[in-house]
Amino acid sequence: MFDGLQTKLQDVFRQIKGQGKVTEEGLQAALREIRLALLEADVHFRVVKPFIARLRERALGQEVLESLTPAQQVVKIVRDELVALLGEDGEELRHPSRPSVVLLCGLQGSGKTTTSGKLALRLKKNGRHPVLVAADLQRAAAVEQLVQVAGQVDVPVIVPQGGPEGEAVHALVRRALDEAKDRGWDTVLVDTAGRLHVDEALMDELRGVAKILDPDEILFVADSMTGQDAVKSAAEFAEALDLSGVILTKLDGDSRGGAALSIRTVAKVPIRFVGVGEKAEELELFRPERMASRMIGMGDVMSLIEQAEAKIDKGEAERLAKRMVGEAFTLEDLRDQLRQLRRMGPMSQLMEMLPKAGPFKGLQGASVDEGELRKIEAIINSMTPLERRRPKVLNGSRRKRIAAGSGTRVQDVNRLLKQYRTMQKMMKNVRGSGMLKKMLGGQMGLPGGF
Repeated sequence: MFDGLQTKLQDVFRQIKGQGKVTEEGLQAALREIRLALLEADVHFRVVKPFIARLRERALGQEVLESLTPAQQVVKIVRDELVALLGEDGEELRHPSRPSVVLLCGLQGSGKTTTSGKLALRLKKNGRHPVLVAADLQRAAAVEQLVQVAGQVDVPVIVPQGGPEGEAVHALVRRALDEAKDRGWDTVLVDTAGRLHVDEALMDELRGVAKILDPDEILFVADSMTGQDAVKSAAEFAEALDLSGVILTKLDGDSRGGAALSIRTVAKVPIRFVGVGEKAEELELFRPERMASRMIGMGDVMSLIEQAEAKIDKGEAERLAKRMVGEAFTLEDLRDQLRQLRRMGPMSQLMEMLPKAGPFKGLQGASVDEGELRKIEAIINSMTPLERRRPKVLNGSRRKRIAAGSGTRVQDVNRLLKQYRTMQKMMKNVRGSGMLKKMLGGQMGLPGGF
């Protein structure tokens, strides 16, 4: 996520740090590089110009030029201004009415149908009783897709009588609202039609649906990977409809960040939720501070913490955390740790949340093969308890036996042992900085072992 922007901003910060005492000329050069980095990340030019002006005003002030740590000051200023640009924290759906009505709109392919299911699941977890409405009667198989999505999250769905051509969309949404009242469903999520491009026919249909339903929320769903196209569409929808927010989808695949940084300023509506994966539960409230930190390579440890708290076994994690803080971390512990980590989601996503500096710098750009993790577990399972706890006893014959038992090669066993030694060394460095204790169960209540 945001790999290109991260890399360029990190290069700028590294140059400033290498200068020692930063001059005004040096800061001006850095600001030019930041401007280019933002434009290359597909950030809208109307956003970049005032953003750089604010950075210049703060970065060329006495607090930076006379500071003993100018590079740190610049990083802080950039982060603060990114947070301000991204806007306020996202908020859960509002429910002033019963039933509450939420209208999802956007272009075709933006992810409205999938997002409808994700919102329904989120509402269920919050104690609500949602129903989905298949109001996209334009796209082939749209109704069937929403039926499938509804089945995956176990939520009822209202479809047009007689198929997509058997009932007009205005009649469908009227019936859906009446049915929700009769059956006690408290939130109606309406998946509307999209087009490849904004046109008047689409807007007329959406305005008609909105007039009938009088929705409490109208959310624009945007594909973050389309960059300025998503921003332009959001502005057009905001002009035609009374939008209450934006949902950015496919954020896990967005390497640039242009849509995230531009959409609030141009469309003048807040980002409420972000889709960070294909699974139904992978919809999160928008957190500008966390996103800004990831954009400049500081990671997103808080999101990592929340995932850990939700998905790993607390007792087991605390046991492993104590061993990591100490110096008795064995291959057995490594296997158990990997099992805990895999419960939290793909390893590549978890590594993205780590800072791209300090003891984690070496993980930047690392590729994690989930099949390789299963291979590691098989190798460790093929060892005796003694070998797991004292890897130094693993001579050539033992390694051949382990490779045969795990269906791998001796080279795979050797590579695992080398990775284990590297991990031990990295943990030793982190222990020395005191960071590990803070991250593994410190004041924020993390149940260790992520």
